[in-house]
Amino acid sequence: QVQLVESGGGLVQPGGSLRLSCVASGSIFSIYVMGWYRQAPGKQRELVAFITSGGSTNYADSVKGRFTISRDNAKSTVYLQMNSLKPEDTAVYYCNAGQGATIYWGQGTQVAVSS
Repeated sequence: QVQLVESGGGLVQPGGSLRLSCVASGSIFSIYVMGWYRQAPGKQRELVAFITSGGSTNYADSVKGRFTISRDNAKSTVYLQMNSLKPEDTAVYYCNAGQGATIYWGQGTQVAVSS
């Protein structure tokens, strides 16, 4: 069992930055693929980025060049650095941990981009 707790969301102006954190507990963090997803009002949850246990990363086209995912296995934490934020980035952001068919989700953290 893995517990995931996100933090770092908030209200930011367009062009601003935020860094989300997700702390994992309850299992061996380093073996999991870690991801960030988001869900905007009225829309389906979508993948933002993921990072493998080996450190390989993948991003949605909409965030490439603006967002960076990273992980610190010693702290059992995955980060999402979000720069040049746009109003369309407004959503609840969820942390995700996966290994094979086993997937865990955090409770989410709200990000609002507005002037």
